[in-house]
Amino acid sequence: MKIKVIRINETELPKYETVGSAGMDVRANIKEPVTLAPGAIKLIPAGLKVEIPLGYELQVRPRSGLALKHGLGMANSIGTIDSDYRGEIGVIAINLSDKPYTVKPGERIAQLVLNKVEQIEWVEVTELGITERGAGGYGHTGK
Repeated sequence: MKIKVIRINETELPKYETVGSAGMDVRANIKEPVTLAPGAIKLIPAGLKVEIPLGYELQVRPRSGLALKHGLGMANSIGTIDSDYRGEIGVIAINLSDKPYTVKPGERIAQLVLNKVEQIEWVEVTELGITERGAGGYGHTGK
């Protein structure tokens, strides 16, 4: 699928790092390094504006390597970019480690995944279909 994109400050376009990658790595579009203290949250600009087709969303997801090695994640876990948003993409980075982490200009800080979405039309009823699980909640099946 072709997606229209505007690059800000000539940032590098996201790309798939391997032929089997689901996500495209997105880079920090910053001029100077940004240090996140333990527990700190900062918005890191990605330098991209996109036009996502109606019926799709672009998800911003953490990179697993940064999470495992440095405790860098995203405060909103997975961010959704709606099809009608036209502003710059940003990564809401959080340092979950006990050490400061410095994001360098151009560093791969997140990944983008395009997903098809459907909007819900609610149908109000008085009861739902019966299942074996029923209303069993969190942890009801044991370990």
